Amino acid sequence: MELDESVIGLTGEKYTFDVEKRHVKQFAEAIGDQNPLYTDEAFAADSRYGQLIAPPTFAMTIGSEGGDFPIELDTRRMLHGEQEFIFYRQIVVGDRLHCQMKVSDLYEKEGKSGTMQFLILDTEMEDDTGDLVAISRTNIIYRPKA
Repeated sequence: MELDESVIGLTGEKYTFDVEKRHVKQFAEAIGDQNPLYTDEAFAADSRYGQLIAPPTFAMTIGSEGGDFPIELDTRRMLHGEQEFIFYRQIVVGDRLHCQMKVSDLYEKEGKSGTMQFLILDTEMEDDTGDLVAISRTNIIYRPKA
């Protein structure tokens, strides 16, 4: 599929992600981060957060859990170009996050070997009260067919 500006604003299915202690612990171990705020309940309880928190890049795993998305892309022509996280508050163990991915932008640049398209996908994460907790912003580089 070739992309055009009509994809901007398209949204995927809404889904829910429960931030569980074991997931945060496994993630922290996988990235080699021994911060006790992620794994030690007593330590975290005495912190300014008052409970276990998730590492900032944990939001990437939440964004990858999404449901169906209305754009079918040829993965052989895709490259993950950049990842950005925008936090409105800390993600904590026990959060139930209501998530939805949307296409927020599409633009083109000329490269040495031709045109490259940049697809910006935002996964918005809200808590049970409807407050925005975080946005996981993914920049996908897509090579149109020659």
